[in-house]
Amino acid sequence: MANQTYRLELYQEYPLPNEEAAIEEIAKIAKEMMQKDYPEGKRPARRDQHAKDHGCVRGEFIIEADLPEELRVGVFREPRTYPIWIRFSNSSPKCQHDSQADIHGMAIKLMGVAGEKILSEERFETTQDFLLIDYPIFFFANVQDCMQLFTNYKKGELIKFFFPSFNPFKWRLKELIIAQVCKQKITNLLDRQYWSVLPYKFGSRAVKYSVKPHVINFSNKSVISSENYLREGLIRHLKNQEVGFDFMIQFQTDPDKMPIEDPRVRWDEKLSPFQKIATIRIPPQTFDSDEQREFCENLSYTPWHSLPEHKPLGGLNRIRQKVYPTISKLRHQMNNASTKEPSA
Repeated sequence: MANQTYRLELYQEYPLPNEEAAIEEIAKIAKEMMQKDYPEGKRPARRDQHAKDHGCVRGEFIIEADLPEELRVGVFREPRTYPIWIRFSNSSPKCQHDSQADIHGMAIKLMGVAGEKILSEERFETTQDFLLIDYPIFFFANVQDCMQLFTNYKKGELIKFFFPSFNPFKWRLKELIIAQVCKQKITNLLDRQYWSVLPYKFGSRAVKYSVKPHVINFSNKSVISSENYLREGLIRHLKNQEVGFDFMIQFQTDPDKMPIEDPRVRWDEKLSPFQKIATIRIPPQTFDSDEQREFCENLSYTPWHSLPEHKPLGGLNRIRQKVYPTISKLRHQMNNASTKEPSA
């Protein structure tokens, strides 16, 4: 972190000065952009990020038996199976052709999770969300960078985020490189590894999550032809084959090399390898009915649908705490849709 004058400690957050005001401004801009993109008569209003889904599929989240005591935390406290909904998506705010390079999302919603949750308005809901993308790092560092990015995007001057002046010492070249390489053209949603990118509490410690595909997933190769070939590949695979993933955690073991506040840094697996703690099983199914697509569109995901034991950490997650509910409420109001969480 720039101008850092203190020693970082494990599992600790370090909010920037005036961060709350910056987050309020980000939420304000996000709301204005949503209203601009979806004026009266243009419906449905879609998510401001990850607008295009490839399907919401049902599955099981199976906690490993005989986990060591240090891993028996929150939803992983005892061996059991949770019903889940998984939403696969492209990250773009526009519904574009699947052949366009993009980041791809995997949002997991566990149901039947007992215990009060973090969000006060939804503390008695019984869901727990995990949000992941198919790249392990992100292209801006903190809340102030995010506010600048949103400001430039609103003005139609996104390039100025990376090159804010003629002074090359102020250029964000690292961020530009990450922004370019994190977007990829893929043929199969199911053979991707996904990462949380951002850290989370795990009891008294801090972790990142990752989801790794099983071998059976690799048979789903799509032909890049139609605009929605990723959805079509998912439909084809799940018609008669199941899907599996390993759900893993990686503990923070070095506060400098594995920072909480900078998602541009990939946590080194040599310092702290991922450990499997659950299995995701998606059985064969049909999921492309009009009713299920409407259900998928109306689902809301946020890492703050969470038990305190899995509290989101870091500046970008603090942005999500304010922005996600703001945009979700606005979108559901525009679409005359319910915001209630699903039950098991």
